[in-house]
Amino acid sequence: MRILFIGDVVGDRGVQMIQTYLPQLKRDLKPQATIVNGENSTPVGRGISQKIYKELLASGADVVTMGNHTWDNKEIYDFIDDTTKLVRPANYPGKDVPGRGWTKLKVNQATLAVINLQGRVFLPPLDDPFAAADKLVTAIRKETPVIFVDFHGEVTSEKRAIALYLKGRVSAVVGTHTHVQTSDAHVIDHQTAFMTDAGMTGPAAGVLGMQPASVISRFLNQRPARYEVETSEPGIMSGCVIDINDDNGHATKIKPVLIDHDHPYDQ
Repeated sequence: MRILFIGDVVGDRGVQMIQTYLPQLKRDLKPQATIVNGENSTPVGRGISQKIYKELLASGADVVTMGNHTWDNKEIYDFIDDTTKLVRPANYPGKDVPGRGWTKLKVNQATLAVINLQGRVFLPPLDDPFAAADKLVTAIRKETPVIFVDFHGEVTSEKRAIALYLKGRVSAVVGTHTHVQTSDAHVIDHQTAFMTDAGMTGPAAGVLGMQPASVISRFLNQRPARYEVETSEPGIMSGCVIDINDDNGHATKIKPVLIDHDHPYDQ
């Protein structure tokens, strides 16, 4: 099984990059499943709308994952319970959290499970993601060993730690949230594919997708500032492609995907 994963889609520019390049990537890389993180995909860069969710699916996403901005666009409450293709972090506390923390889809003769988890270091204190992962993975592996985890976290140590903790029990752990693609993509002990952060998809000229002026101002004066999504060219699209053995769920290869001004897509 080949999985294509695309990192955090930011604003209108990010959606445009998906619409332009995702069909081309699918044509050339031929993944059997495509996962896109859409937690920053509204025009203001926080949350997701039903319209954008449908646009991501129409462009080729099979599953859309989320993160710490899951609830920022209140419209999500109107449709999250009606879809099996949108997953929010599974470790939100409480019994009546809308939506789902994982989903599954048939890929040829195999089943792929997709889990979304959120870290707790420098982020809101959700339930323990390690304990949540233990419970979910134990249950899911009774049905399939092919499990992909989008771990939405701030710090590299937490992402690396949970990848090692889940080594051999899941097929891949790929980090999101920090919006900068890391160069550490590899398969841990020939079992679990890992990448600290897949990077972002959106405007490349700003600061992690935001207009520079307000971000710089906050660093200079330490006063609250309203961040606005950068809308100018050029764009960037980041992610990775992972090959997995359907029989045992072990990853065999992970390779970064990067499209930007310095890495034009010329296949």
